[in-house]
Amino acid sequence: MKKKLIAVLLVASMAASLVACGNKNAAPSTESGSEAAPAEATAVDTDTTTLRLNLASEPDYLDPALNSSVDGACLAVNSFVGLYTYDENNNCVPALADGEPEVSEDGLTYTIKLIESNWSNGEALTANDFVYSWNRAVAEETAADYAYMFAPIATNGDGTLQIEATDDYTLTVKLNAPCAYFYDLLAFPTFMPVYQPDVEAANTDGTQPGAWAQEPGFVSNGAFTLKEWKHNESMVYEKNPNFYRADDVKLEKLEFMLSADDTAIYAAYNAGDIDFADTVPNDEIQSLLNSPEFHVIDTLGTYYVGFNVNSDLFKGLTADQANKMRKALSLLIDRQYIVDTVGQTGQVPADTFIPDGMADGNGGVFEADDFGYYDAKETGAGKVEEAVSLLEECGYSFESDGNGGYKISPALEVTYMTNAGTGHEAVAACIQQDWGLVGIDVKIETEDWNVFLEDRKAGKFDIAREGWIADFNDPINMLEMWLSNGGNNDMQLGKDSSNSSAPSWKEYDEHIQKIYNTTDFAARVDLMREAEDMLMETNAVVPIYYYNDIYLQKSNVTGIYTSLNQNKYFMYAEKSAN
Repeated sequence: MKKKLIAVLLVASMAASLVACGNKNAAPSTESGSEAAPAEATAVDTDTTTLRLNLASEPDYLDPALNSSVDGACLAVNSFVGLYTYDENNNCVPALADGEPEVSEDGLTYTIKLIESNWSNGEALTANDFVYSWNRAVAEETAADYAYMFAPIATNGDGTLQIEATDDYTLTVKLNAPCAYFYDLLAFPTFMPVYQPDVEAANTDGTQPGAWAQEPGFVSNGAFTLKEWKHNESMVYEKNPNFYRADDVKLEKLEFMLSADDTAIYAAYNAGDIDFADTVPNDEIQSLLNSPEFHVIDTLGTYYVGFNVNSDLFKGLTADQANKMRKALSLLIDRQYIVDTVGQTGQVPADTFIPDGMADGNGGVFEADDFGYYDAKETGAGKVEEAVSLLEECGYSFESDGNGGYKISPALEVTYMTNAGTGHEAVAACIQQDWGLVGIDVKIETEDWNVFLEDRKAGKFDIAREGWIADFNDPINMLEMWLSNGGNNDMQLGKDSSNSSAPSWKEYDEHIQKIYNTTDFAARVDLMREAEDMLMETNAVVPIYYYNDIYLQKSNVTGIYTSLNQNKYFMYAEKSAN
C-alpha cells in the first residue's frame, strides 16, 4: 500500500484470517441498483463507560499462539500485548520493549530490554515469559498454524529457539539472517506472551493446547480481560488495571455481539444497541456511501479462490493436466464483473497474489504497476475458447448447447465451498455462472465460519473461497504460508508427495529457505518474485481482487484505529454522551 492504497471497498464480516491475520471472513457487497443517497445519523448509546460492538460470530481461538483469523487477532491485540505494537499512525512501536533493542553489527543478535509490567492477576511479567511462550508456539504439540513465522529465529539442536532471558528484564534473540520485518513480528499476536500456569493447568495431558483460553477468567496482559462469554451470543471484556498503559484506557468495558447475521447486526447498530459494526448488509452499501459513520480503510490483502491440489477432482490426471484444468477455470472467472456488480465500489481485479502496494523489504514496492500474470480485466466470457482448449487437453470434449455455451463430456460437477455471508455467496454465484458457460455443474456449499476454517485447513474440500490479509507489510508473509508444513497452506501444496496429479513442492520449500537465509536484501526481492512465480504457475491460488476494509462507527465514538492487517485497536477509544 506504499505504491498506491487502492480504493477497494469490501463488506467485512471479520473473522478471519490469523492472524491478523491472515484468514479473512470478509465479504464484498452485492449490487443494489440505486444511487447513493446521504444517510441519516443513527441512534447513539450514551453509556460512556462501555463500547458495544460486533466483529464476527463465535471466535475460533482466543489463544494468541493458535489463532489464525482476523477477528481472533483483533481480540488478541485488545487483551494481550507483546514487545511491540502498532500506533494510530500504523507505526510499529515499542510496547513491553523498553525502547529500541541493541542490535549486533551483523544484524543477527537482538538484546531487548523490557519495561516492568504485570499480568492481569498482578504477577510480574518477565523475559522468561517470552522464552516460554515463543518456544511453546513452535513446539510440534502446540500445532500453531503460525509456527513458521518464527523461522527467522535461529534454533538449537532440539528445535527450541535461540532466545534467552539473561535476567528478568532482558531478552536476547539470535537470528539466522538479518530480518527486514523483525519488529513487525514482535507486534504479531503469535509472539505475545501467555501465562504458563493457566496454559499448563488446562492441558495436563498435552492434547488441548488452547483449552486454557476457552472460557472467561484466564490471565492476560492487555488492556482488557475476558469476564463473561455466552458462547455464540456475547462476550464481555473489562478494563485490566494492570495493563502497562492503564491510565490511557478510558473505557471500562467492551461488549461484543457475536453474530454473522449482518441484517441483525445492522438493525442493532441503527437502534443504538452497538456502537461499532464490522459488517454491513449488501443492499445497504449504496445508502451508506455518504454517511460519516461509514468508514473505508486501507489494507493489504487478496480475495481469491483456492483449489485443493489433492482433491479427487484431479484424480486420474497428470500434474500438467490438473494444472491446465485449474488454469481453465481461472480464465473463466469474470473478475471485472464481480467487482462491478458484487463489489460496486471500486475494487481492483487482482492479477497477482501479492497485493498491490506491498513493500519489497528493500525500500521499494514489490509489484510494478504494469506487472501481472494475466489481464484481470479480460478474464471471463472472452476466454471461453482458451479454457475449452485447455480442458480438452484434460480429456474433456465439448459441443454447443445452442445458447452460446457448451455441453461438456464427460459431465463435470464441482463443489465450491464458502462460509456464510451474502457477499461470499454472491461471488460464488458469479463463479457458478462463469463455469456454467462450458457446461460445468457447480454446487455451492455454505458452512459456518469455524467449521469452514477447519475444513479448509484439513483439505476437506475441492474448491473454496479464500482471503488473506497480510500479517505485516512484506511479501514473505504471502509466500511462506505455502510451505509444505505450513498451518495456513489450505491448498495442501506439498502435503501428499505420493499424489502424481499435484505439483512437486520440494523446490518451493527450499526456495523459501533461501529467502530466509539471504543477507542481500536486493537479491531477496528477486527470490521472492521467483517464489510468487512458482506459486502462480500451479494455478491452485486464483486471485480475484485486492482487499480493503469497512466498518460502521457511531459519531460519539473516537479513538478506534486499525492497522494495515485489519487489527482493530479499541483500548484508547472514548465515547461521549451525545
